[in-house]
This record gives sequence, structure tokens and C-alpha cells, in this order.
Amino acid sequence: MAADPGARGTARSTTTHPQVLTGGQVVLPTGTVPDGRVVVDGTRITATAPENAQVIDVTGHYVVPGFVDIHNHGGGGASFTSGTVEEVLKGIHTHRLHGTTTVVASTVTGDMDFLAQRAGLLSELAEQGDIAGIHFEGPFISPCRKGAHSEALLRDPDPAEVRKLVDAARGQAKMVTLATELPGGVDSVRLLAEHGVIAAIGHTDATYEQTVEAIEAGATVATHLFNAMPTLGHRAPGPIAALLEDERITVELINDGTHLHPASLQLAFHHAGAGRVAFITDAMDAAGFVDGTYMLGPLEVEVSEGVARLVEGGSIAGSTLTLDRAFKRAVTVDGLPVEDVVAAISANPARLLGMDDTVGSLEPGKDADVVILDEHFDLKGVMRRGEWVVDPQLG
Repeated sequence: MAADPGARGTARSTTTHPQVLTGGQVVLPTGTVPDGRVVVDGTRITATAPENAQVIDVTGHYVVPGFVDIHNHGGGGASFTSGTVEEVLKGIHTHRLHGTTTVVASTVTGDMDFLAQRAGLLSELAEQGDIAGIHFEGPFISPCRKGAHSEALLRDPDPAEVRKLVDAARGQAKMVTLATELPGGVDSVRLLAEHGVIAAIGHTDATYEQTVEAIEAGATVATHLFNAMPTLGHRAPGPIAALLEDERITVELINDGTHLHPASLQLAFHHAGAGRVAFITDAMDAAGFVDGTYMLGPLEVEVSEGVARLVEGGSIAGSTLTLDRAFKRAVTVDGLPVEDVVAAISANPARLLGMDDTVGSLEPGKDADVVILDEHFDLKGVMRRGEWVVDPQLG
């Protein structure tokens, strides 16, 4: 992986007057509009353009909503789990350079007191609007499916301890990943649902029947479907079948070409439908950065040719994915319609977070979070709340 591509343009310029992006293919919830336009006035998208609006010709480009990542551990060499405030902000900015205008900061398994302390730091950034909330991935996961989590720090999902983390986040906890078959798992799902926090089933060794029980208790997300869970079997279908078949479940997918075979991605889209898929990065520190050695919680990770694996054992350790790459792969490799990709990368995760009144689509009244892609689906511009993070430098 190369460092952040400065040649692409990363100047930040505040919009001081209205702008009209016109001539491109604008992807709206109702479909793609050829020769469409998006009007930005201040921090919001508006329906009509004032007379003094600057016209920016985006002919030959796609104009899509800013990306929403609900599962992200860091980037740009910075960790959301262990970095300072400045480092966390660096990681956030790295992903903004790649089109992610809304991000939930994910932690990895750690000591409970440490995670509570991190929740306090991250909640301040959420209150400031830098992140959209906190996702706790671990420690309430199965040692059988631990992936890149320290087994010594894992624990059963005791509702009292789950509540401790939720309280430490001061209203900014958005999601907790649980192995719901463990003692206390179903009760913890009910607790989270009562407090308006997403209960996600993941890093689990659950049976089909145990997964159904957790869904009935209120679980609504499959953490990186297919990864860190039993495979789909014809006599023991396990969690995958239960998660795909239930209309209440949104399935996360890591579309980096390493975590999933294209046929698995197609299977998920076919059975869940485009309205129930959320593309995520599950990114670790090396996303948007360079190969090398990193720490993921207490575990050492080696990144080679953009693939992150534990030094000890060789398990995949998150990803170095950015959502612009996931978008391009979904269209050019997986053959998905652009509208379905926009749903999975923007609209669906925004709705899941309860933020679809402000982000996730290019409708008037919403935040001016806009991504511009060229005809090859390479990123050319990023606007967040009316401010160019990556200036497209178009006419």
C-alpha cells in the first residue's frame, strides 16, 4: 500500500459561496440521473441554486453520497483503539481522503478498564462530530473464532459488563459485537436493544438455532458475514444461513478480495438483497498507509502487499481497505449495479445508525457529503459538510 496519495489533491478549502455540481451522473435513492446536479449551500444540499452559485462541471463523472463506515479500527498509521486524540484524528482524516465522510470508531478486545477509558476518549470525538460513535468488537467473543483478538482478554458477555462499556461511552455507543451463544449473550442482546445500541452477531461459534434465538432477542447486524464464524453446511447451516434469511439483519461485508470470494459476496447480495448489505473496511492502522509491522491491541501484525496477518498464527488481522477501493471493486470486479453499491456503502449503514435524516444520500436538506468518481470509478473529489477534503479541481 502506498501512503496517502498527495498527488490526487488533499487541499481543504471551506465553501464560502454556494456551488452547483452539474453534468455528471448523480446517484439518488430513486436511481441514477444522467446530466444531474447537486446544489450545495453552506454545509447542506439544497433544492435550488442561488444566483451567485459557482458552477462546477462534473461531466463524465459519477456523483455519489459520502461513504459511511460502521466498522473501522484506524488508518494512516493510527489506531482508534490505542492512539492519542491526534492520532485518531489522523486516522479519521485518512479515511476521509478516500471518501468516508462518516465513520464509527471500532475498538478491539482489551482489558475492561482500558476499554472504558478508550470509550471516554472516543465519546468526546463523537460529541464533537468527528466520528459517528463507537463500536466495541470484543471482548465478548468466542475463543473458537477469536481471529485477531487476544484470547487471554476474552470474556463471556455478562450484561453488567456490557452495560459498563455502554455507560462509559456516554450515549455514543453505536454497536457491540457479541458471540451470543456464550453465557449471558442473549440477555446482553436484550440489554443493548433496550438502550438503543446495535447488537451485532460476530466472532461466533453459534449454531443456526442459537443465532435465531439471538435475532429474536434483538440482534440486527452480522459482523463481517462469513468471517470468524462457522462455514455454511448443508446439515448444520450455522449462523450464516440464519443471518442471511432474516429480514431484520444487516450483513457487513469486507470487499477487499482477501476476506471474501466474489461468489460469497454474490450469495450475500442474492439472499439478503441490496437493501440489507453494508460494506465495511474493518480497517486497521495500515489502511491508506504502508506495509510493515503494526500492533492490533496487544497483538503484532505484519502487513505485506496490503494484507494484514498476525505474526503469530497467520490469521487475517482486519484489513487495509478503504471504501473507495471497495466501491470500485464492487462495480468493476463483482459486476454490481452502481445503485446497489451506493446503497451498501452509504444509504444502508446510515439508516442502520439512525442517521439517514442527515447522511447517506444526496437529497436536499442533508449534509453536503459528496464523493466524485471518474468513469473508471477512481476517486477524484470528496466534500464533507460543504468543505472540499479532496478538491476535484474540475471546471
